[in-house]
Amino acid sequence: MSLLHRMAPISLLSAISFLLPAQDADIAERLFRSGERAYSAHSFGEAQETWNQLLQASPKSPFAAEALLRLAHHQLDVEKNPDAALLLLDRIKTDHLKTAFAAEAMVMRGSILASRSHKPQELKEAIAEFNRVLDLFPDHSAVQSAHYQLGLAFRQQGQWGRALKSFTEAMRLDPISPIAPLAQLQAAEVLDIMGDGQGCLRLLQGIRNDFPQSTAAAEAEWRIGVRVKFRIQKPPLKSEGSWPKDKQKWLKTPTLLGAGPTGELFIYQDDLDQAFVLKENKLQPVGNPVKSAKAMLLGSAGLPWLLTTKQGIVKETGSPIALGAFTSPTGAFLDSWGTIWACDSKLGSLNLIAADGTLKTVPSPSAVAIVPLPSGGAALASDSNRALLFLDAAGQPKATVAYGKELPTPFKYVLALTSDPLGHVAAIVEGGDFDGVVLRSATFKTLGISGKFRAIAIDRQGGLILADRSNDLLIRLN
Repeated sequence: MSLLHRMAPISLLSAISFLLPAQDADIAERLFRSGERAYSAHSFGEAQETWNQLLQASPKSPFAAEALLRLAHHQLDVEKNPDAALLLLDRIKTDHLKTAFAAEAMVMRGSILASRSHKPQELKEAIAEFNRVLDLFPDHSAVQSAHYQLGLAFRQQGQWGRALKSFTEAMRLDPISPIAPLAQLQAAEVLDIMGDGQGCLRLLQGIRNDFPQSTAAAEAEWRIGVRVKFRIQKPPLKSEGSWPKDKQKWLKTPTLLGAGPTGELFIYQDDLDQAFVLKENKLQPVGNPVKSAKAMLLGSAGLPWLLTTKQGIVKETGSPIALGAFTSPTGAFLDSWGTIWACDSKLGSLNLIAADGTLKTVPSPSAVAIVPLPSGGAALASDSNRALLFLDAAGQPKATVAYGKELPTPFKYVLALTSDPLGHVAAIVEGGDFDGVVLRSATFKTLGISGKFRAIAIDRQGGLILADRSNDLLIRLN
């Protein structure tokens, strides 16, 4: 046999071994594109089956990494199954760390971990994940998302300076991306919390100028309008009369009000033992009947939970939440960590109930009402101390404002307390020579209204909604 004949089989084998990886890559891409086509057609089952075939046939292919990422998005966004998404994202970190898809996977993984955090220290792993993206993929487009998510985490922890730095960097990296106006909104809120109201307004105005057609611009418009109205113009309060317009005696003893996250109004009617939502001037019942509710708070799904003396906090579904040793609970709210803050008119403490049911007691004056603040803390009214107390995120006092400060005369009692997402607090008060509303103060007499007003809410336009239980209607002040 010639030398040529002896070498031919070896050369042929070399050619075959060279071609196989190319064939694998071709099959991997075809499988990925096939799954992509099926997913675009909303044939989710077919897409998942095809991508799983890809993962079995070419587990190390870059297309496998992209398929894992698409499957993770499906589990999180469509199936609402973050546990399944995390398993897929972990596979990307383990098997495809050197691919560009690992950066987006880390941001996504960190976001899921952050959403599950119920205490500031629990954000540690999420923050580490975002920082890995910055360190390992400094030129990747996911870096902007990592900075934005870092800003959200630092804001949750109350680290205002670090939050502002992260949001600013997210804005700088790609000023025309969809993330930029969201980061600018957050940066504006942080500046406001830090006391820079003018800087806050400049950033909000910048969103209106640079992104006029975006949802962020509409949000900025609202935030500017309410801030200017409350803090700069401060027009005298005037009564617009019954609200919605011309509705008279249409309720059954309204005693509690609550403003929802998108502007809807919740009303608890004592005679019906039921909470309702007001939509397009029509009432729709929400949740189950609850007798003798003392306070209303917005639950995790944006629906009202009701506080009662006997049952504690009654949710729209599931068992009520007990309030420990409280005998006269008067107010509660749910903070961004999923922790319930509750106060009592007789006991000198706050009860903080974590999402896992852990109860923490914080020393506090007895309180007749409590409302949340955007800084993570709270404002409470203490009739026994004749003062409004402003608390930090740990429940510790930051400032005390005496009842009637900067008013012609002091008042004795707070009947209802409310707040909005921008940190404005309003109260219905009585006693002494002053009966009326504290925010841009006015007495009921000067407003030309009368009734038994026992609930208040701030709407998205900065108006005040009062519930008149004696005349069974609502009145709007503007």
